[in-house]
Amino acid sequence: MQVRMGSSTTPRLEGRVTRARFLNLDVARRFAYNRAVMVSTGGGLTASTRICAVVGHPVRHSASPAMQNAGIAALGLDWRYVALEVRPEDLGAAIQGAGAMGFIGLNLTVPHKLLAFELVDLLDESAREWGAVNTIRFEGCDAGGGWRPLAEFKTESPREVRAHGFNTDADAIVQSLREDLGLEPRGARVLVLGAGGAGRVAALRLARAGARALFLVNRTRSKAEEVAAAIRQKEPGVEVEVGYPTGGVDLVLNATSAGLGAGDSLPWDPSAFELHQARAVYDMIYRPAETPLLRRAAEAGCRTANGLGMLLYQGAKALELWSGQRAPVEVMREALRGNVYGD
Repeated sequence: MQVRMGSSTTPRLEGRVTRARFLNLDVARRFAYNRAVMVSTGGGLTASTRICAVVGHPVRHSASPAMQNAGIAALGLDWRYVALEVRPEDLGAAIQGAGAMGFIGLNLTVPHKLLAFELVDLLDESAREWGAVNTIRFEGCDAGGGWRPLAEFKTESPREVRAHGFNTDADAIVQSLREDLGLEPRGARVLVLGAGGAGRVAALRLARAGARALFLVNRTRSKAEEVAAAIRQKEPGVEVEVGYPTGGVDLVLNATSAGLGAGDSLPWDPSAFELHQARAVYDMIYRPAETPLLRRAAEAGCRTANGLGMLLYQGAKALELWSGQRAPVEVMREALRGNVYGD
């Protein structure tokens, strides 16, 4: 079996990202399994059990294994979903190694969504549209030369494996905003904090959904300017500015990782924007369930929501892409709430 990643069949990637041609022991030692996740999946592992994973740095906070393993069990699949800690410089080797070992697929979280866009062999229209990859489906070339998801290879071995990149975040953001905050993006003024993979996707998707004005704030201003330029090109009718708004907004959306750690700084400058100027605040972080941003927003009288809904809907879509079956969303929702809130 050949693994296609890094081959001459993908010239668009040459010279842009350095990839490992093989997985050496030094790199392998840096792929850390989430031990709690491995224990929580229980028994029943067989020589036929297939693996999916979420890959990030950090990743030990992730509730994806609890959610996906519940969905996988409900569908009766002999799969397990684990969390893998992978540094950005090792992501190419991790994707290649996962494909070589027959993984069903991967989810990508901070900080890998933009980098993965450069590392996959094929981009779905969703990934091309939003400029980031958060889901990889591994596919094999069968004896007839056709490409199929690795989940469909039961006994035969594919001649070649490729990584197919998707974005399931974009629609999940809008769905979660509507359900969890009752907020319709059309006509809204939105302050987006962060211009990395998640921030870029959120800003572009909100622009597509008809947001009236977007204000982009990022620690590195040039990244926010790049996202603003992309919005102006794709959605010229949307007002977009880099920096804080002078007036009120309908939504503040945090797409940074600030708030994951107990000692993290705030994701915005309170002297530049006061939260009482916002109707609602959404934080993509879901653990802790209430970040310092959400706590201050609630004190300021804002409606608030964390990123659990976004995690649910992007994960459900990923499971459907891998399995070809409808995801058991309510089962996955219950598992998420139990993992994060202890319900």
